[in-house]
Amino acid sequence: MDAASKRGERISATPSAAASGRFAPSAFLRALPKAELHLHLEGTVAPATLVELSEQHGEAPAERMTLGDAVMLYQYENFQGFLMAFKAVTQLLRTGHDYELITYRMMQELRRQNVLHAEVYVSVGVCLWKGMDFAAVFEGMERGREAGERDFGVSLLWIFDAVRHFGADAGQKVVELAVRYRTRNVVGIGIGGDEARGPAEWFAPSYRYAAEHGLRLTAHAGETTGPESVWGALNLRAERIGHGIQAAKDVELMDVLAERQIPMELCVSSNLQTGACPALAEHPLREFFERGLMVTLNSDDPAMFHTTLEGEYQLVQQHFYFSDEQMRELARNSFEASFLPAERKLDFLRAVDAVEVAHD
Repeated sequence: MDAASKRGERISATPSAAASGRFAPSAFLRALPKAELHLHLEGTVAPATLVELSEQHGEAPAERMTLGDAVMLYQYENFQGFLMAFKAVTQLLRTGHDYELITYRMMQELRRQNVLHAEVYVSVGVCLWKGMDFAAVFEGMERGREAGERDFGVSLLWIFDAVRHFGADAGQKVVELAVRYRTRNVVGIGIGGDEARGPAEWFAPSYRYAAEHGLRLTAHAGETTGPESVWGALNLRAERIGHGIQAAKDVELMDVLAERQIPMELCVSSNLQTGACPALAEHPLREFFERGLMVTLNSDDPAMFHTTLEGEYQLVQQHFYFSDEQMRELARNSFEASFLPAERKLDFLRAVDAVEVAHD
């Protein structure tokens, strides 16, 4: 057994709404094969793993993160608070072995939820900003991915994410790395971070460069700023929109998204905890679905938002009154919207269709 496998035996997940029993997933939802299309690697790190990383880096006892520190780190009231917590987590990710560990544990948790495929964002922009040896980081990610695929049967592709507010030059460096590693399970690029301080048009040359080299295009947009941010992402020819909830304020935009069947990577718990959406009743997921937009469910940063993809499915079913067949449609969407080859999608879709609804 390799190092990642050994460390995986001690996996510890942050308690989620689903795990606490508040939203206990039904047998049907547990059985549904799922894909996760909006998942940040750094946001899957459980508090216990943060403590472990702090200890492994040999910090003085007074400077080591305690479990209480880690739990408090994941408490925030707005999007800026979340960004600060995300930054703190990345400060504890220093070596390729760290990335191997968190990749393997992430895949172990995905398999527990019957998530058979994931397309995972990695904040490469942060790695470069920190001056890390990205080649070593990537080799660690790939060791973790290979071990996770072998041990859990989870399919995984990487999306390299640039940080909007770091600027266009920094974003181009991320895209160039994605091109360099595109034959090694790197499928696409994205932009995250502060939408207000990093407008989409800054990144148009980088997106053209990525597309010319065969990479797929995503963009976080319309999470914390208005529908104009989603229009900006469409102008980049983004093939999927991360979050996009502010599109609900623009009927024409919703019509375009529905007509083009641009997949929406919706993350309900994330939107509530960052304050991007003030209340569950105001979340536009149901409206998007009824208007014919291609809705997918995702967990975003599950450890940091105390959720799971399984929990998101149950949350949506209970609070938006989706039938089991509508939930099946959402699971199908997750595979159809993936960047997998057509034949792999068909295999997963057959598995989704094979799950029977229990009748009382």
